[in-house]
Amino acid sequence: MSTRADGSGNGNLVEIENLRVWFPIKSGIVLDRHVGDIRAVDDVSFEIKRGETLGLVGESGCGKSTVGRTILRLYKPTSGRISFDGRDISKLREGELRPLRRRMQMVFQDPFASLNPRHSVGRIVGEPLRTHGLANRREAATRVRDLLRTVGLPADAAGRYPHEFSGGQRQRIGLARALALNPDFVVADEPVSALDVSIQAQIINLLEQLQEEFDLTYLFIAHDLAVVRHISDRIAVMYLGWIVEVSSADELYANPLHPYTISLLSAVPIPDPVVERSRESILLAGDLPSPANPPPACRFHTRCPYVQPTRCRDEVPPLRTLGSGHRVACHWAEQIKEGKITPHAVEPVLERPRLELPPAPPPV
Repeated sequence: MSTRADGSGNGNLVEIENLRVWFPIKSGIVLDRHVGDIRAVDDVSFEIKRGETLGLVGESGCGKSTVGRTILRLYKPTSGRISFDGRDISKLREGELRPLRRRMQMVFQDPFASLNPRHSVGRIVGEPLRTHGLANRREAATRVRDLLRTVGLPADAAGRYPHEFSGGQRQRIGLARALALNPDFVVADEPVSALDVSIQAQIINLLEQLQEEFDLTYLFIAHDLAVVRHISDRIAVMYLGWIVEVSSADELYANPLHPYTISLLSAVPIPDPVVERSRESILLAGDLPSPANPPPACRFHTRCPYVQPTRCRDEVPPLRTLGSGHRVACHWAEQIKEGKITPHAVEPVLERPRLELPPAPPPV
């Protein structure tokens, strides 16, 4: 099993600084001409303290999953620094990464697609042990039974196949596989988004139980703000490859500062009909811009209900600290908080007009 060490003196297990992950766009007959880049992650910095859960939220396509996979080095970073337990891993080769992979695991979004349908559950959960040479066949079988009991599955599940289980049970199998090597850090990439609400609660409670039992550190990726609030110690809000706000979970929900966060929270239903009728949702104009051609300056200004004629379109907002540990990337956060700037309608950015076709000839 892994040996836990504290190589960082500041209590952070994971640190990323100025991380960029750009995917090239190729063109031409043989796809050899570089014509642009998909800026999936663009200059992102944050840290995850040992033993905490950092929630990473945002719309689909904003780069959340890319961040998680790059931290685990499933994707190669374009630039920036990734530090795990005080060690820079952003430029390590595969052979150097192999020992570290025992300490970093991932739970995938789709519990069925991430499990090999031709392998039994026992083989799936025990495969990490065999790959790293940590157990023989008998020891692996014993470890698999223990792991299955830990995640709430019967020991005889080891002889069955993924298609014989429900979605929630398959996600438990994925959790058992992630725990096989006793990791320090787990990236949970929307682990409950494909599950029913009642099953979501079971998996969230299981994640919290496992974190306490095994001293785990989580990066919890999701788009459901209610789920993120329940499990996270701190929350980072992401928009189009940027981190726009970071704070503790309670502070973010009580005092959101970035217009994007304010808009997201205004759409979260509240189980109180009186309060729900009295509040007004803030609707965002248009669609998420393309990460291949993001808007200049503040990337949110094309949809922002608080956009101003100055600075928003000309100056990149830095991620600055307001209050104790509350960071926000907005020029007007103080004025919005004080009510000096109120939301207003935004004209959506129109796409390129479609080609007008000539009318069809009359029938003969």
